[in-house]
Formats: sequence, C-alpha cells, structure tokens
Amino acid sequence: MSRNKDRVGGAHTTNVDAPPPPVAGEAAGGFTFVVPTEFVELPSEGKFYPEGHPLCGHDSIEIRQMTAKEEDILTSRTLLKKGVALDRVLQNLITDKRIKADSLLVGDRNAIIIATRISGYGNEYNTSVTCPSCGESQRYIFDLNDVNIYRGEDRHELDIVNNEDGTFKVKLPKTRVEVDFKLLTGNDEKGILSSMHSEKKRKTYEKNVTRQLYNIVTAVNGDDSLPAKQYLVDNIPSMDSRHLRLAYRLSTPNIDLTQNFECSECDYEQDMEVPLTADFFWPDR
Repeated sequence: MSRNKDRVGGAHTTNVDAPPPPVAGEAAGGFTFVVPTEFVELPSEGKFYPEGHPLCGHDSIEIRQMTAKEEDILTSRTLLKKGVALDRVLQNLITDKRIKADSLLVGDRNAIIIATRISGYGNEYNTSVTCPSCGESQRYIFDLNDVNIYRGEDRHELDIVNNEDGTFKVKLPKTRVEVDFKLLTGNDEKGILSSMHSEKKRKTYEKNVTRQLYNIVTAVNGDDSLPAKQYLVDNIPSMDSRHLRLAYRLSTPNIDLTQNFECSECDYEQDMEVPLTADFFWPDR
C-alpha cells in the first residue's frame, strides 16, 4: 500500500484566531483563560459524508485541546464499562456541536484521537511491544508525528469504482457479482462491538467476518433489499469475502499507524502497526 506523505504532525494546527491563553479576567475569583483549539485534517477530506452532514465537503474539523475534565471521563469506570468514554471525550472536544462524534467516519475519528493525544501528552508514545521474532517484551517509543494519512490511493488495484455518493462498487472475482459497499462510522462500530459483547454473554462463537460484511454491503447487483444482502453474506465464497474486505480497506481513508520496529534484544526489524494500549492516553501510568 502506498503512503501519502502528509504527516499527522503537520495536519493539525493551533487555531491562530483563538484568543491568547492564559489571560487574567473578571470571572469567578478574578481569573480565567481560554482553552486553545486546533484544526485536524480529515483523511476523508469530507468527501464521503451525505449531503446535509456538517462535515460534507470540509477537509478539516476544529477541536479544543483536552483538559482535566476529559481525563475524568477517560478514568470513569462506569463510562469505560459502558464503552462510551472515548465517544464522550470526542463529543466534548468537537467545537461544532452540530457534529455528532458517532457520525464521524472511522478514519476521521482516528485522526482526531491521534491529534488529541499529541496535544494532550506529546508525540512520543512509549509502550510495551513483544518482538515477533524472539518474543521478548520491551518498552518502545513510537513517534505519533510520523504517522501517515492514507486517502484511498490504492483503490485502482482492485478496479474499485467510487459511486460519488459515499459508496463504492467492486466486482467479486469468483461469483462475478457486483457489490456496493459503504464506509463505517463510529455508530456502526458501536453496533459491531455491541453484537460482539452479546455473543460473548451468550457464549456463542464470534461472527467477525460476516458481521463486518453485513455492515458494509449496501447493494448486490443493484439490489439493495435486505434479503439480497443477507443471501450474499451467508453464501459468499471465501475468495470473494477476502476480496471484498480488502476492497473496503483500500477504499477507507484513514491514519496509517505503520512504523518501523527494531528489537533491542535480537536486532529483528520490521514495519508494524503501532499498538494502541492503555499507555496511549495514560503515558505516565
């Protein structure tokens, strides 16, 4: 997969129009200051939102920087257990309250999360990594300013067609069926996680592949009915399933978290995806 050379470190900038912090004032106790805001570049460039969505056609979003209030949310056991802590933080930080955090495309959400972490705790991400070669666990520092923005440049590899309405079309290699699919939003992800949680409670096997397909497929050979989509997902050959999931990945604008890792024990070296652990928002834990 090719990489766009735009870096996340250069994709978000402090709002130069914001009032200068901190300044004395006449508020309670005679002291006040303004929390700075910044603009975060959206991997989607606003191209895949429906008409009427506040981000349709906009290539960036303004957020304010994280405060102790958001740290409270991220440490709330109740909110963490419900799986809504990160959504609450994102909703708090977005300055345009018409924008709902769960309506954001997954790649755009990821860009905001990375920018929030950088402005809150810096670009160095020190976390535990297990070497794929020798199995040794070690601390490793990743530079969050060095991640790339992927905008879907590799769609041509699978002859994927942009339908110009937020969906894409691809022909499956084995059945020759034409499938239209959409990009997932935060709300879609919440639904997927909820289904996974329900399956665990019922102690049934997890349906990770078919669940993703159910959520992304919008039409089969032009038929957008539920029976058509269900038939495809329930009967799709593995070769076609893999092709469709790859088509989705190549079409999704996102933050590319791949960075170089070099083991301090055995000198093994490879590109790996930056692991997002508890250290991500709590570097001093």
